Amino acid sequence: MITMQSESGLTVLSNFIGGEFVPALGGRSFEKRAPATGEPALQIPDSDGRDVEKAVAAAAAAFPTWSALSVVERAEWLFKLAGAIRQRLEGLAFAETVDNGKPITVSKTVDIPRSALNFEFFAEAITQFASESHQAEPGVVNYTLRQPLGVVGCISPWNLPLYLLSWKIAPALAAGNTVVAKPSEVTPLTAHHLAKICAEIRSEEHTSELQSRFGISYAVFC
Repeated sequence: MITMQSESGLTVLSNFIGGEFVPALGGRSFEKRAPATGEPALQIPDSDGRDVEKAVAAAAAAFPTWSALSVVERAEWLFKLAGAIRQRLEGLAFAETVDNGKPITVSKTVDIPRSALNFEFFAEAITQFASESHQAEPGVVNYTLRQPLGVVGCISPWNLPLYLLSWKIAPALAAGNTVVAKPSEVTPLTAHHLAKICAEIRSEEHTSELQSRFGISYAVFC
């Protein structure tokens, strides 16, 4: 997927639902200004409850397939995401700085590397998970099963956009849940790039439907 430009030269972002980039159902959008210049920089979809419902439905449709994958298979997909983030360090760091206003050195050495590390950490952690069992009486054993919940909502703040978005998405996916993410409307650019990475991995892996794998959707709204 490519990022579109509006007639006024603004970068146009879209919601990412069901493996596709789509505008807000209400047809509305708003401008986001660059913190360094105060000039309009992004055109962002102004989503509402209908978009959220559509995103939840897409994530719910993906849940049976994603949750049925083994922990090793889910870990492999998270490692793919982490690797793709690391490969795009320069571009993601630039996008984070332009969108958020923080120094480029912070984006390059903290925000983006840590975003990749979040996916790697939980990819490894899920394969090391151990359950618990307790003998209640002779012949009776109680044991704990931790199973995926379903669709998980993740809300990310403006100050560490991709860092904290990945910190919430990664454990949810590792545990077998699917995700509806709401990045801050103030800093949604790297969430958009993460969605593009997911779409690219789908294409490279020849999976017919991204939602049958990651089950990530996001919608931007105020």
